[in-house]
Amino acid sequence: MKLFSFPQAMLEKAIHKRMLTLPAPHREWFAERWQQKPYKKAFLENKAMPLVTLVAKGKTWDEATFAEALQEWNVTFHLAEVEVLRPLVQGDGLLQLMQKNLPAARAQALLDKLDSPRPGALPAAAAATD
Repeated sequence: MKLFSFPQAMLEKAIHKRMLTLPAPHREWFAERWQQKPYKKAFLENKAMPLVTLVAKGKTWDEATFAEALQEWNVTFHLAEVEVLRPLVQGDGLLQLMQKNLPAARAQALLDKLDSPRPGALPAAAAATD
């Protein structure tokens, strides 16, 4: 997928800002990994930037192109990562202008992708009762 030329520094700032508001178990998990340069780089390149690209270009792509790009984005998310990335789709700070005209169905498809089953994870209903 061709990445959108979105300023990485602004994306890192948005992620750091969101990390500060995460609930306790997610904050510790994500903060510990975010400080590791290889994880941070991989997270930005493989998860955050492709999501930003899908949000930004999802407004103008036809259905087939959007579906193909979403299919090509083959990553698995940890629950803490989902909590960090969800505001990028739903609207957060400086990124709100980018999300402004994203069709609701495409935003929901992105949220569904974030919520897709994780290997070894409990089903959502079981995780909610823990």
